[in-house]
Amino acid sequence: MEMGPLAALITTLVAVGLLPVMAIAYDPEQTFHKGAVLLSVEGGGGAENNFEPLDSHIEFWNAGVRLSLIPFGTTGSGVLYGALEVGLEPLLQQYTRPSDAQWAGLALVGRYHFLRLGRFVPWVEILGAAGGTGLKVPEIRSSFAFLLDGGVGASVFLTDQTALYVGYRLQHISNGNTSNPNFGFESHTGVIGATFFLK
Repeated sequence: MEMGPLAALITTLVAVGLLPVMAIAYDPEQTFHKGAVLLSVEGGGGAENNFEPLDSHIEFWNAGVRLSLIPFGTTGSGVLYGALEVGLEPLLQQYTRPSDAQWAGLALVGRYHFLRLGRFVPWVEILGAAGGTGLKVPEIRSSFAFLLDGGVGASVFLTDQTALYVGYRLQHISNGNTSNPNFGFESHTGVIGATFFLK
């Protein structure tokens, strides 16, 4: 398909505008130094995909703000060369189906950044949280629930202190048998966000 003159001009301007940013030398040792403080803002959504027959077709969106620390600086070698991030994140999950309800709580997040690929930084993460919920479905009926996520994704550093990221998380929610029923449910979720290195 032939590109129109306006589309070609916009594409050229975007490419030329990004080249200086991407060409600037990037030093992960300086960005992910020991004691670096990060602020991340993220959102996303998902839908229930239970491994068991019970399925209320739950759908939701998420929003969170994470304050994190790089406790050790860069570590490892080869493909494992990277940096560990640990942080706390107030998190909101707003259910849109089958009913209007929320889960809100505080999450402890661990994310490991793989730093061999320059400004493109893949990561893996785990997230564990506890909070209150108003969701009442056959899978779970309680005012308290745990939320557990395992995820993968990647960040792209626009500058040495600013990155955009996208990722996938497999989520599990249950009340840890603190009340009945507690079948819990699993969900496939997506996340997008921005990270700012504060110091």
